[in-house]
Amino acid sequence: MSFPQGTLPNNITTIVLLGFPDVHSFNFLFFSLLIILYFGTIFGNLLIMSLYLMSKNLQSPMYFFITQLSLYDLLVTTDVVPTLLHTALYGELTVSLIYCILQLCFFVISESSECLLLSVMSYDRYLAICNPLRYNSIMNYKFCVTSVDIIWLVGFIVTLCYVFLINNLYFCGPHVIDHFFCDFEPIMQLSCSDTSIIHIHILILSFFFAMLPFIIIVMSYTYIVSTILKIQSNTGRHKAFSTCSSHLVVVSLFYGTILIVYMFPTKGQSLLLSKVLSLMYTVVTPLLNPIIYTLRNKDFKEALQKVKYVIKESIHNVFSV
Repeated sequence: MSFPQGTLPNNITTIVLLGFPDVHSFNFLFFSLLIILYFGTIFGNLLIMSLYLMSKNLQSPMYFFITQLSLYDLLVTTDVVPTLLHTALYGELTVSLIYCILQLCFFVISESSECLLLSVMSYDRYLAICNPLRYNSIMNYKFCVTSVDIIWLVGFIVTLCYVFLINNLYFCGPHVIDHFFCDFEPIMQLSCSDTSIIHIHILILSFFFAMLPFIIIVMSYTYIVSTILKIQSNTGRHKAFSTCSSHLVVVSLFYGTILIVYMFPTKGQSLLLSKVLSLMYTVVTPLLNPIIYTLRNKDFKEALQKVKYVIKESIHNVFSV
């Protein structure tokens, strides 16, 4: 009996994720470090979102977008890190093929949405520095909410494209992925179908939803730097640059690892290097983002102090009754 492509009965229904087999000699230490990073990421991003909701001083477009970034970071962290923790503690993890594809879906929607969000945030900084008189009229509440809605919609569409492409594959083995999560390329290596056309489609999607936002970011910062250099006073230049320095660092961390992992040939990378770089944008970057945005931010510090004061007063009132 013959089947058309996409309807072949897959020979594999479960997949084994190997994680980091090279660190088995100090598994518990690696697991403990990951636990600390994981809870630090959850706490940091939830703190940013809570401060935004509780503080009137943070009700601005820039902080609205930062809370959305925290949401994407929470999504990718909760999607990837639990499986990573299991492989770190037990050496490997067996999951179903459906689970593996679902994990990829959540990863794609969070990462593609973050690419688009970072480009919108660069446009926000461009308006604030290069065209401040029109900032409030353009970057209003309706524009911010509409932008985020469109980003979620586009991320969902991109994810559906991935699902459609994967659905046309026949998986016959091997059923082992030498990685700590179900990324696109490791899943492709499990297929016996011809994946050349799929790789072309993914390349096109990557250009529109990863590289095009990056080009927008570069163009925005070209204008921003040009405008800052025209400012006469050193104080003015420093103040203008400080408003976008955090975003620039976040973009550099995120796109730096993404470009190395996905734009360069995987054959030129060792498996360990590829996994370490993947660890950067799935674990380390979501942890660093809230630190970068809050460590030197006066508004966040003031909001945190006010919340701490309110909590302290509430506790005092409870125990004084």
